[in-house]
Amino acid sequence: MKVGVFIPIGNNGWLLSEAAPQYKPSFELNKEITLLAEHYGMDFALSMIKLRGFGGKTEFWDYNLETFTLMAGLAAVTKKIQLFATAASLVMPPAIVARMASTIDSISGGRFGLNLITGWQRPEYSQMGLWPGDEFFATRYEYLSEYMQVIQDLWTTGQSDFKGDYFKMDDCRVLPKPQAEMKVICAGQSDAGMAFSSKYANYNFCLGKGVNTPKAFAPAAEKLIEANKVTGRNVTTYVLMMVIAGETDEAARAKWEAYKAGADQGAISWLGEQGAADKKADSNVRQLADPTSAVNLNMGTLVGSYETIARMLDEVAEVPGTEGVLLTFDDFVGGVKAFGERIQPLMKSRIGVETPVPSQVQPEPLAA
Repeated sequence: MKVGVFIPIGNNGWLLSEAAPQYKPSFELNKEITLLAEHYGMDFALSMIKLRGFGGKTEFWDYNLETFTLMAGLAAVTKKIQLFATAASLVMPPAIVARMASTIDSISGGRFGLNLITGWQRPEYSQMGLWPGDEFFATRYEYLSEYMQVIQDLWTTGQSDFKGDYFKMDDCRVLPKPQAEMKVICAGQSDAGMAFSSKYANYNFCLGKGVNTPKAFAPAAEKLIEANKVTGRNVTTYVLMMVIAGETDEAARAKWEAYKAGADQGAISWLGEQGAADKKADSNVRQLADPTSAVNLNMGTLVGSYETIARMLDEVAEVPGTEGVLLTFDDFVGGVKAFGERIQPLMKSRIGVETPVPSQVQPEPLAA
């Protein structure tokens, strides 16, 4: 099973809690995390794009780096790990994205790929006067399909004359073409999103569900398998999971309970309001905004000792159609290090990954 890290391009990672580590994003922090991931043989690093945060006492995601420039910097300082940036398709023309991707492909020596999103949080775009109207909720994947067709033209031939409802190219040129096949990710979970992924993507991301229920995402993986039957392609599932690990199950559980007790209710309220605005929302948007466990954005969360986490990650790998997992951590520097030294060596699904000698340098814990 392939393993990636969802690097913290926004402040405080993926925990909307006053009790969680509090930190601002920076290139140095993300470089340290990505170099650690590469050191421990992790397969890829992915950065999101977020143009407006949720506020609250923690100012959750009010501080965000930009994904393409960040990954270009990381491409220059890494050697092996695959890198993915996220294209906010509503505000980034496809020809510009194709050219930026080709540039980072050159910087990285063919290690770059693209994560495509349609956009669901209206204030991210309306603050700039770029929201196309709420009818976009219903037509987003028609828009994204044309967007991807333009990019495919430019990556494969260097030229596009595509004419559609949303994009009209007039002998558009982008050279040089990428030197390696550009892998594409999408995270749509609706019928339209799955149909898009099965036609245009290489991987489909889905959210894990629940706490210590590593196979709960299996229906989404099965839905993708069914969508693949229509296109005849083999698009695989990558599941997003948060890892909260400790020396014992009890120690890890204590951290998780503290994070929940410190939930940032102001930020969670904002998230709920934005999720409710999208009446055509993909199921992943509804899941993210569900008040049941919004403190961790309702993503699947694995809480336990290093041995327990290793066992549950192996269970993830058993779900048909699943190729990999994308991990977040409560403390990213310490979390990636613990994964590499304490969890990965115990995983049957990672046999063959060379585990380096444990580092003698202990990372400083993030301030709570």
